[in-house]
Amino acid sequence: MNTLKAGDTAPLFSLLDENNQSVSLADYIGKKQVLVYFYPKAMTPGCTVQAQNLRDSKAELEKLNTVVFGISPDETKRLTKFCQRDELNFTLLSDVDHKVADDFGVWGLKKFMGREYDGIHRLSFLIGLDGKISHVFNKFKTKDHHQVVLDFLNANAE
Repeated sequence: MNTLKAGDTAPLFSLLDENNQSVSLADYIGKKQVLVYFYPKAMTPGCTVQAQNLRDSKAELEKLNTVVFGISPDETKRLTKFCQRDELNFTLLSDVDHKVADDFGVWGLKKFMGREYDGIHRLSFLIGLDGKISHVFNKFKTKDHHQVVLDFLNANAE
């Protein structure tokens, strides 16, 4: 796993969202900061609390010119259910073949309850207006991920 770092150019991607519409990172470069957060599986406890807190922080994120993309290997059908069930107000993207996760360096070996498997590592990347990664969020708990992001954005607001 070769995880991207601050200063690296973010890989451009286009993925299907929860409504089966194509969303491209390129459409946001130069217009908004993009928080790309990778999560393992929709509708699981940790992923749910992380998404709900980002949902509840949307107004603050918008004031800081930041849009959120949640990326997982889930099919779009599952993302639709997740958005509806939890009234999510930001974009979820389907990376079934985990190509984008590979490009960002978040797909790799994981261990859980003595079992080893390949999967998504829970990391978030803030992509600046210039298309470069301005910060990597890799130390947080799912329940305070949103606050870690907001604290960083507020401390670095221009």
